[in-house]
Amino acid sequence: MFDVIDSAKFGTLVEISALINSKYGDATSLLTQILESATRLTEGEASSLILVDRDTGKLRFEIALGPKGREAKRFLLNPGEGIAGWVAMHGRSLIVNDVDTDSRFYADISKSIGYPTFSILAVPMRVREETVGVIEILNKRQKKYFTQEDLDWLEVFSVQAALAIENARYLEKAQDEIHYLREKVEADKGWHSLIAQSPLILEKLELIDKVAKTDSSVLILGESGVGKELFAEQVHLCSSRAGAPFVRVNCAALPEGLLESELFGHVKGAFTDAVQNRKGRFELADHGTIFLDEVGDLPLKLQAKLLRVLQQKSFERVGSSDSVTVDVRIVAATNKDIEALVNKGEFRSDLYYRLNVLPIHVPPLRQRKEDIPALADFFLKKFSRETNKRFAGFTEAAMELMLSYSWPGNVRELENAVERAVVIAKDSRISPRDLLLGAVAVETDEYRGKSLKEALIIFKRHFICKALEDNRWNQTETAKILAIQRTYLSRLIKELDIVNSKE
Repeated sequence: MFDVIDSAKFGTLVEISALINSKYGDATSLLTQILESATRLTEGEASSLILVDRDTGKLRFEIALGPKGREAKRFLLNPGEGIAGWVAMHGRSLIVNDVDTDSRFYADISKSIGYPTFSILAVPMRVREETVGVIEILNKRQKKYFTQEDLDWLEVFSVQAALAIENARYLEKAQDEIHYLREKVEADKGWHSLIAQSPLILEKLELIDKVAKTDSSVLILGESGVGKELFAEQVHLCSSRAGAPFVRVNCAALPEGLLESELFGHVKGAFTDAVQNRKGRFELADHGTIFLDEVGDLPLKLQAKLLRVLQQKSFERVGSSDSVTVDVRIVAATNKDIEALVNKGEFRSDLYYRLNVLPIHVPPLRQRKEDIPALADFFLKKFSRETNKRFAGFTEAAMELMLSYSWPGNVRELENAVERAVVIAKDSRISPRDLLLGAVAVETDEYRGKSLKEALIIFKRHFICKALEDNRWNQTETAKILAIQRTYLSRLIKELDIVNSKE
C-alpha cells in the first residue's frame, strides 16, 4: 500500500484517531479537521465531504473547503450524478486526472460557482457495508497528477470519517432517546420543555429564579402564543412549592357560573347539577401554585372573590357560607392590555395591583430570533418521532425564511408551521415551500403600504430569486425556464439588486 510511511502523515492519523475514540462531541468540527488533513496531505486545492441521504439517495455537500466552498454547499447531486455520485453508487474509489476526458464528470457546479476543476480524487465512506458519503479532493497543487499513494491515504482518511459519522449517529440517537424519555416523563406530569437561546429569555429565566424564591403573586404579560404558561411552570418548579400541586385554569374557557364553581368548588344542592360536594381548583392547589391563564377575561364578580383570596387566603364554596382557608401562590397571565382594562373599569385596580407584585413580560418571538433555530429543531425532532419520519434538518433557505418572518402567532405558530412541514415534506431537509410561510410573510411585511410600482418590483425580485434558487443559480438554465434572454436576466439581477445570500 505505502512504500514508505511518512511520519507526519502517520502522526496526523494517530491524532485524529485519538479524537474519534474519545467522546468528541462536535462531529462537524471533527469531520472538518479530517477533511482539512486529507486535503493537505494529498496536496489538493479544494475538497468536499458529501453525505448520501438515506431516503432519497441524493448527495449533499456537508463540508466544503477551498476558495468556493461556501457556494458549493448549496448544491445537491442526484443519485449517480457526477464523479461523487458514481463513487457513492458503486462504492469504489476513483482517480480522474483529466476531467474533460471523463463522461462521468458533472461540470455544472464548477461553471456555476466559477471554480475550474481539472482533476478529482474521490473515495467512498462506508459504515457496515453502507456507503454513507464521499470524500472528494479537487485539483492537485502545482498542476500535478493525483497518484495511487494519494488515493491510498485518502481511503484511510475516509475510514476515519466514516467512523466519526457512525459515532455521531450513535451519540445523536442516544441523546435523542434521553431527551425523548425526559420530555415524556415531564409531559406525563403536565410539564413543557422551555427552549431558550436568546439573551432576552435567558434574562427572564434569571429573573424567575429570583422571583420563585418568594410567595408573592406574579403577573406574566405577553402576546398570544409566546409561551406564558411555560414561564408560569418555571416559577413553580424553581420555588419551594415545586413538590406541591401546580393547578392550571383558563379563565376565558368557561362561562361565569361554571368558572366560579371550577375555581372555588360547590356544595351539594348549590345548583341543579350539584349532586355532591366538589372541591375547586384553589383547594386542589393548596400549598402549591395556581396558574390563572387569561386572567384579563375574569368577570368582575369573580375578581372580587379572587381579591379576597389574595388578601385573606380564604373563600366560600358556591352555595356555602363556611370559609375555606388555603395556602396558594397565584401566578396569572394575560395577553390583554390590562392597564387599559383598569382604566375602562373592566378590571379592578386593587386586584391588578395585588397580582402585579412581580410582573414578567415575555417578549414576542420576532424580538428574540436567536430562539428560532433551537425551537424549530426541537419541534422538528418532536414531530419526526410522532410521524415516524426522519429529517436531516432545515435547508439554509428555510432557516433564513423562519428568521426573517415576523411570526404574529409567536411560538405556537412556529410549532404549527414545523408540524405542517413534517407532514408534507418529501425531501430529507425541510425547505421553504414545506413551511408555507413565504406568501404570508411577503403579504404582511413587504407589500404593506407600497405603491403598485414598488409592489411589482418586490414581486419580480422574489419571482426571479426563486427561479434562480430552483436552478442552482445557473443563469443560463434560469433564463430558459423564464423564456427570456440570458443577457436580460443578468440585467434584471443587477437592477433588482438580487444577491445569492449563500455566497
